[in-house]
Amino acid sequence: MKSGRHARLVALVVGAFAAMAMFSPAAQAVELNPGYTQFAGCPDPFNGSPNIVTCVRSDITGGNFKMGNKNVPIANPIALTGGVENELKNFSYNSEGGLQKVKQPVPGGLIGLTGLDWLINFLNVEQLKLYAVTELAGTPTFTDLNNATLPIKAHLVNPVLGNNCYVGSNEKPISLNLTTGTTEPPAPNEPITGQAPTPSVDPVLEIFHADNGIFVDNSFAAPGASGCVLTLFGFLPVSLDAAVNLASGLPSAAGKNETKQNFDLELVNAEFPYE
Repeated sequence: MKSGRHARLVALVVGAFAAMAMFSPAAQAVELNPGYTQFAGCPDPFNGSPNIVTCVRSDITGGNFKMGNKNVPIANPIALTGGVENELKNFSYNSEGGLQKVKQPVPGGLIGLTGLDWLINFLNVEQLKLYAVTELAGTPTFTDLNNATLPIKAHLVNPVLGNNCYVGSNEKPISLNLTTGTTEPPAPNEPITGQAPTPSVDPVLEIFHADNGIFVDNSFAAPGASGCVLTLFGFLPVSLDAAVNLASGLPSAAGKNETKQNFDLELVNAEFPYE
C-alpha cells in the first residue's frame, strides 16, 4: 500500500507544488512515528483531519533580507510545517506547526534602527540588541518548486520598543514573489538569479526531498514601520515610527529591496507519520 501512496505523492510533486491556503490551527498532533518527527506540525489524518493527504515541511536555512538600508542575515533556520489536501491545496497545521517565530539579530541594534545615539547612555548591552521575527501576513502560495508568493510582516523585537513594532501588517503585507529563476526588478535593482532545488526520494521512509534551492526576489516594496513606541523611565510611550522610518530608509519602493533565501523542502504521504 505504501508504494501506491508514494507514487501518487511523487506525481503530485512533479506536476506542481500547488497553492497553500487556510492557515488555521488544527488539533494538537499525537506522537509521530520514528523518522517523521520533523512533520510534527502536520495534522493527523486519522484523528480529526481526514482530508490531509500530504505532510509538508519547508526550511529556510540561510540568506538575507534587505529592506530600505537595513540588511538582516538569516542566521537562524525558519521552518514552515503543516499538511495539504488533494493536489496540495488547503494548507493547515496543528499547534506545533505553521511558521516558526525565530529571532534574527539585526545589525546595528536599536540605535541603528532608530538613529537615537543617546540611548547608549541609558540602556545596557542586552537592551540595545534588536531582533527581527518574520510572521505570516496572509496566505502563501507555491505554484511549483521554483516559484512562491509569501506575504509577511517583520516584527521588530526590543524591550523598549513595545510589543507591536512592525514593518508590514495583515492589511499591508510585504509581498514576496520568490523564484529560483531570474528576477525582473524595477530600477535601480538589477536582475538576480536563484537556484532550483535538487529532488530526491528517501527509499526507506519514502520522503520526497527538494534540497539546496535558493529563492530570490528584489522587486518587492516595503512599507513604513508602525506601532513602534519608546517605553523608557516609566514615562508615557512616545511614537518612534518616524525615527525608525528615517533611520532605516522606510518606506522603500520596489526596486530598492532584496531577499535571498536558501531552502530545503520535504513532502510525505500524511499517513506515514501516523499509521
